[in-house]
Amino acid sequence: MRATLRLGRIAGIPVGLHWSVVGIVLLVAIGLAAHQLPLLFPGYPAAAYVVAGIAAALLLVLSLLVHELAHAVVARRNGVEVVGITLWLLGGMAQLRGEARDAGAEARIAAVGPAASALLALLFAAFASASAQFGGGALVAIVLVYLALLNAALAVFNLLPAAPLDGGRVLRAALWRWRGDRWRAAIWSAYAGRVLGLLLIGLGIAQLLFRGVDGLWWVLLGWFITAVAGAEAHQARVGAALADVPVRDVMRQPVPTAGSHTTLHDLRRDLPADPPPPAVVLLDRDGHLAGLLTPQRIRAVPEDAHGTVRLGDLAIPVEQLVRVGVEETLATVVPRLGDQRHAWILVEDAGHPVGALTTSDVAEAVADRRLGAATFPVRVEETGGRSSTPPSGWWFPGQRPPD
Repeated sequence: MRATLRLGRIAGIPVGLHWSVVGIVLLVAIGLAAHQLPLLFPGYPAAAYVVAGIAAALLLVLSLLVHELAHAVVARRNGVEVVGITLWLLGGMAQLRGEARDAGAEARIAAVGPAASALLALLFAAFASASAQFGGGALVAIVLVYLALLNAALAVFNLLPAAPLDGGRVLRAALWRWRGDRWRAAIWSAYAGRVLGLLLIGLGIAQLLFRGVDGLWWVLLGWFITAVAGAEAHQARVGAALADVPVRDVMRQPVPTAGSHTTLHDLRRDLPADPPPPAVVLLDRDGHLAGLLTPQRIRAVPEDAHGTVRLGDLAIPVEQLVRVGVEETLATVVPRLGDQRHAWILVEDAGHPVGALTTSDVAEAVADRRLGAATFPVRVEETGGRSSTPPSGWWFPGQRPPD
């Protein structure tokens, strides 16, 4: 899910809001200001109820952010890349790229979110008590109590042992440690999530029938949990199937190197024509990795500009590359792709580039295992996957295939 509004970075982690987060603010603010607070504490001006409702809604969104930040910070400390945090209608989402290295790290990353919510519940309860003792006003105290209860409920609900909830991650970590199979553990956790989602949908439908629109929220939440749990089950089955497929067996090689400061004309003169390389690794003047040059990016340059265009201006930047070790398996590569539908993956051995592959190569490996092609795009345009690379791997416009 992509953020509609970028708020900036906290602890180096990008934070944003999806437009649907407005739903949380409106539900809480209107529910408190128009119904609950006037009913429980009559006699205050309407403006006081409105301010209290808006304050409660904004503090709830801040609480969700703290919950997700806890996940993100601990994930980063355990070697998992954090893409960012997005707050939306059903709460928050810390977008991680990659998997925890072991069951202990998985459990720590999962458990810290509910722990942060529980701590917030205690803090809001303490503030409510202090407000009542020192004359902070009934409205202030009740808003703080309300936030304490919401954070406590958030902590408890997230600890339910079903993916994609935090409790499901803890369950997965426990099963992983017990059975030694991370993928089977993920499948079991996802199945538990589907059961929970269906139960929530059933509860919501019952409420819709007997109590009006209150059940709509549970139906929506149950649908979301069921859908995500199903996707995670499929992803786990893919991981299990690819756990014994080494990157070495799938990568394209060899990948020659060239200076990022050289021109396309120089590259055309030095590039081997048969067989053509899958890509070219670019190095800066100090010998450091500067990017990856693909056939598609070269073919987009007019031939009369080959003498002036520098390779470094055409290459895929280092920060956009997925870099993996040659001894890894595809099962560890797949989670790092995240939502990148068209990506080049650079394969390294002790820090030295030895090969490359694309999301199309991964998709073909998935298809070979008869898992279906829905997980990865088979048609790759930017990356030059096997399905779109011209015959003989022609690199340059007008280049003829070898005789």
